[in-house]
Amino acid sequence: MKLARTSLSTFAVLALAIALSACSSPSTSNTDGRAASSGAPADVPVEETEAPAPADLVGEWMQTNSNAEDSYQTATITADSIEVYWVSDGGDTKSLYWAGTYVPPTEPGDHAWDSANDVEKTSTAILASPSPTKTFTLEGDEISYEVTALETTMTVRLGRDG
Repeated sequence: MKLARTSLSTFAVLALAIALSACSSPSTSNTDGRAASSGAPADVPVEETEAPAPADLVGEWMQTNSNAEDSYQTATITADSIEVYWVSDGGDTKSLYWAGTYVPPTEPGDHAWDSANDVEKTSTAILASPSPTKTFTLEGDEISYEVTALETTMTVRLGRDG
């Protein structure tokens, strides 16, 4: 009888130990009180995604929709300016078309800005636009703007060069 009581006592202590260890296991709820959907313990860090950043347009751009292989437009964008050039002779000739202000995007996604003409630079360039402003638009990875020459207007599309 003493052996049966000892076995019963041992079994009771073992069952109590298992029950207590189950109660102290990590919680399966998130810090906001919801149950964790993956079954992973709540103390496992959840990877957070960063909010998308505004596009950085600084750099060199090249026309993607030119009608000729050796004649196209390129643009250089700095922190506060944009310069657009007519390029011909396979890159041997370069003439200023636009020099103006650049307003960088402040939010992710598409962006448009009105560039004010830098007349100090463009007034002596024979192929430069005389317009006081020019609207540039970023859609996806492409910058576009209108060019008028010899009474013909076309939309120029630029992609990153390089």
